[in-house]
Amino acid sequence: QVQLVESGGGLVQPGGSLSLSCTASDSIFMFKLMGWYRRTPGKQRELVATITDDRDTNYGDAVKGRFTISRDISTNSVHLEMNGLTPDDTGVYYCNAVPWRTTLGDFWGQGTQVTVSS
Repeated sequence: QVQLVESGGGLVQPGGSLSLSCTASDSIFMFKLMGWYRRTPGKQRELVATITDDRDTNYGDAVKGRFTISRDISTNSVHLEMNGLTPDDTGVYYCNAVPWRTTLGDFWGQGTQVTVSS
């Protein structure tokens, strides 16, 4: 069973930056898509950003222009650089991975808390 481990969450002031990382226990070549979702207070889970094996990216409207997703094959990781954070970005951020072998189903990390507050 592949595991996804997130890291990098924490407390940051409005306008600040944070970087999240998601490391897979197996090669990320097995995934056609990896990304981040978040669950913010009072809202359902929403897309933050995704990246394909070809490095095509997609961003949720709320984070476009502020967040950047990337992948590092050498470390089997996906990273999310978050800039210009606002209190609305507060929530639990989950790493997601969609395998080429669809019978495996999606993989999810345990989530990491991001809190934007002064």
